[in-house]
Amino acid sequence: MNKKAPNLYNHLPSVDQLLKQLTTEIKEYGHEQVVSIIRSELVLVRELIRSGAFESLSPPDLESIVSATQQKLESNNQSSLTPVFNLTGTVLHTNLGRALLPKQAIQSLLVAAASPSNLEFDLNTGQRGERDSHFEELICELTGAEAATAVNNNAAAVLLCLNSLALGKQVPVSRGELVEIGGSFRIPEVMERAGTQMIEIGTTNRTHLKDYKKAITDETAAFMKVHTSNYHIEGFTNEVSTQEITLLAQQHNLPFIYDMGSGSLVDFSQLGLPAEATVAEVIAEGVDIVTFSGDKLLGGPQCGIIAGKREWVEKIRQNPLKRALRIDKLTLAALSEVLKLYRNPEKLMDSLPTLQSLTRSQANINKQAKRLLALIKPVIPKLYDVSIIETTSQIGSGALPVERISSTAFAINSINQSDNEIRSLALALRKLPKPVIGRIQNGKIILDLRCLETDSSVEAEFIEQLSLLQESA
Repeated sequence: MNKKAPNLYNHLPSVDQLLKQLTTEIKEYGHEQVVSIIRSELVLVRELIRSGAFESLSPPDLESIVSATQQKLESNNQSSLTPVFNLTGTVLHTNLGRALLPKQAIQSLLVAAASPSNLEFDLNTGQRGERDSHFEELICELTGAEAATAVNNNAAAVLLCLNSLALGKQVPVSRGELVEIGGSFRIPEVMERAGTQMIEIGTTNRTHLKDYKKAITDETAAFMKVHTSNYHIEGFTNEVSTQEITLLAQQHNLPFIYDMGSGSLVDFSQLGLPAEATVAEVIAEGVDIVTFSGDKLLGGPQCGIIAGKREWVEKIRQNPLKRALRIDKLTLAALSEVLKLYRNPEKLMDSLPTLQSLTRSQANINKQAKRLLALIKPVIPKLYDVSIIETTSQIGSGALPVERISSTAFAINSINQSDNEIRSLALALRKLPKPVIGRIQNGKIILDLRCLETDSSVEAEFIEQLSLLQESA
């Protein structure tokens, strides 16, 4: 016990004294929260006194405790969602929020958030309306589907479709399509939770039409195909085409559900990107129900879209689970605006951030890298060296997993070849006011510039805060 402790205790300001210095904070954060943090700060100071941390009779003064309280209040009330620079080389990074919304969607979202709207109100009849009406026609126009609905993500879309069309019944699925999606969710588990019995057919690498035929019983309720969007099997393989399954399903009057995962509405090959079947192409082949994500290749908000034949969509829509899984007004507002952009494909690459990032040429990225290198070198701590390298980006979020896009990056190397120094700098980059998220590869920090906007204000923000790295070195 510190013998000076009693005197130090007596010099501590009271809660009331501190409150008189924090009137502005009380108005902003509320009396209860301010008092709670003041008391926690006083407890901390008393513990320091008890441990003998202070060498003189001068206790922490009123001003220092006020300052500590203000900092804690500010920290506690900051949003846990922090904007970051995505320099990972993965455009649709699941952990970083996937697709960025275009300005039209953001504006629509803000309007929907700030005002009452006709979300489920028919302005013509004055009666209850249907929220799907705000986007269904757009989806049908762009895909050729007869009807459409949407839920909160694609896993929910698959769950709802199976529960609606195959509850208590059997659904054959190729073993080669039993994928595990993000967050360790697996197709077999989703099917089990949907109340369906999964019938595995074929083998991991080869499945034939005869396997589907053999699986048909009186308990078969639907066929299901799952797009292996996050891996690719090569070699001695065989996959049954959607046309073949469609014909078989029609012969037995069974619905055919196709989980496309990262469904695209445009021909990527026309944009200089790896080819991927579009939703419209799959529906044209006769598939009854297609499910796909809104926040992957579509470039919109998180949601799961269900499109296809009217009779099956209506049955899905009537499922009580639909209400539990439906999208909210903010997602709806953003989705509608993103879909409208697809009506003008000539301007799509200029208006949709996802396609802007995916279609940036390496020459454009390389030009940006050369311009910024001279600005970065002086602010990087002397322990490190930075250079420009050629690299490859990926689309991400399970879309075209084996395909890569040529890109340019900064490679930051430890002069001492120290792994600890590299990890320390990676942490310091993540601690910047706007964290910089790259990747560590071959003992270097790689900052892929594909997703760094060329807007001067964005580049300035990126460069200026790097000077703070000197303090953490």
